[in-house]
Formats: sequence, C-alpha cells, structure tokens
Amino acid sequence: MNDLDVLRTALVCDEPTQEVIDRSRHRLQNHLRGVSTPRKRIGWLVAGSGVTAAAAAAAVLVLLPAAGAGSPPSAGSPAPAAAKTVTGQEILLAAATVAEHTPEGAGTYWHVHVTTPAITYEYWVKADGKKWFRGTKSGNQVIPMELTQAKPFSLVGVDLTLEQLRGLPTSPDALTAWITEALTHSTARTSAGPFTAADREEAAFLSLISLASTLPAPPAVRAAAFRALASYPGVRSLGDLPGGQGLLLPDGRRFVVDPATGRVNGTSVFVNMEGGLNEVASPPGAKITAEWINDLPA
Repeated sequence: MNDLDVLRTALVCDEPTQEVIDRSRHRLQNHLRGVSTPRKRIGWLVAGSGVTAAAAAAAVLVLLPAAGAGSPPSAGSPAPAAAKTVTGQEILLAAATVAEHTPEGAGTYWHVHVTTPAITYEYWVKADGKKWFRGTKSGNQVIPMELTQAKPFSLVGVDLTLEQLRGLPTSPDALTAWITEALTHSTARTSAGPFTAADREEAAFLSLISLASTLPAPPAVRAAAFRALASYPGVRSLGDLPGGQGLLLPDGRRFVVDPATGRVNGTSVFVNMEGGLNEVASPPGAKITAEWINDLPA
C-alpha cells in the first residue's frame, strides 16, 4: 500500500495531544522545506471528524520514527533511505483532509478579495443575489451592483444558488460527473460558439478550481474538489512559494495551496463575480482570500 492509499483509507485516530500537534506541525514544515530530520519514514494520517481543526492541520503529514530510530547503525547496515519528496497529488490530498475538517464559517456576506500584479478589488455577495464591489473602478468605495442575480455563484458556465452549491456531491467522482452533466445542458458559449466537448472538459477542471478557492462551498465539497484535482495526471509540486506550496497543474496553470490550512492562497486562473474567467500570467498569479463576514465595510 503506498502513501496515497494510506491517506485515502487510514483509520480515524484518537485526538492527539497539543504536544503531538505542535511536534507534527513542526515536522511537516521542516519536511516541506527540505530540512533534514533524523526521522526517516513518512506516514500519512487522516484526522477524524472529532478532531479539532488545529489537530487536523497538524495531523496531515507526520514523520514517524523507523524501527530502531535513535540507535547507531550496526556495521554492514544499509544506508538510511533518503527523505521522501512530497508530490503535487499528496499536497492536494493533504489540503483536502484539512479542508474537510475545517468549520464552514457563517455570515451574511461572502467576501472575496483578489490581488493581482495589475489590480486589486473585492466583492461581497448575499445569498439572495445582491452584490457589492470595491476597486479602482469604484474609486475604492463600496458600491452596490445594479443587478441582483437569482443564482449569484458561478462555476465556469454554470450558475448556482447558495443552496445548490451546498448540495453538490461530496465524492470527487460524483462531483466531477455532476459538473460535467450540468455543462452538457448549459447555454455557455465561447467566442467561437457553443461549448465543444473539449470546452466542457476544461470548464469542469476550472470549476473544480473555483470550488477549492473562491466559492462558499461547504467543507466536504471543497475537499472533494481538491481530491478531484489530485486525480488528474501530471500535477507537479513547485516547492515553497509565498502562501504555501506551489503546484503546476496539467494545463500549465499554477496554484498555491497551504496544506496546513486547506486553503488556496494563489492561483493563475479564477472566476470573477460576473462568472467570467480571469487569467493572471505573472507568477504567482492572483492572491485570493475568501470568507463569510457579517458586515460591509463602512
């Protein structure tokens, strides 16, 4: 059984002590940064539903001592194995584990703040479809949008209500199948005409990115989106980047994921408040924060 199998099938563990949480978090950070450690064997643990968010974050990746750790090697013993490199798929699966056990949060407005090398703006969305915006175009003042949308949350080519978003499937295969089916019946178009099969495939992939980053998807749906992204072949780790671990996606786009928090902190592609697709060519892309809040700024 390899590490990915262990991550998917590991049994629920008892809640770790604070000492174990702190030690595990330190080892995770050292491992991702390439810092050497006397503990050689890597074990993946899945936090159970009763584990706190802090414990879940610390339990994502723990470096376990190999048998006989701490004793000097005997003559003729094989050389210790080199530390295992964490792959892009493992980073996404680790983020999924933490996201699944992170409280959803609550509030009146879904607030998204986007910073790119060229522009910074933010918007607020209520469940009833009302929206507010602040950016250069509004003179950095919070202004209401004129249009109230019945389905204010957008995948690529598919608009959803908050209830529909919260009702999406929570397994990666079922989630991808739901998005693909919705796109089949969508009226979305490109400049060349209605979506082709290739357009729908790309839109499904980008919709998973939106669910993991900018949409108020519930924890189980966000986790399913991360796991679905991890199932695509060719996801590569780019190592440490500001905000977490950099990932190169199969289509050449980039992601910055913090596996300790289960959040996407940077992306080269995102869906804006009108449902349009934005691409940011300059690394590390757009910095994204998204959360529920209770009040609009004064």
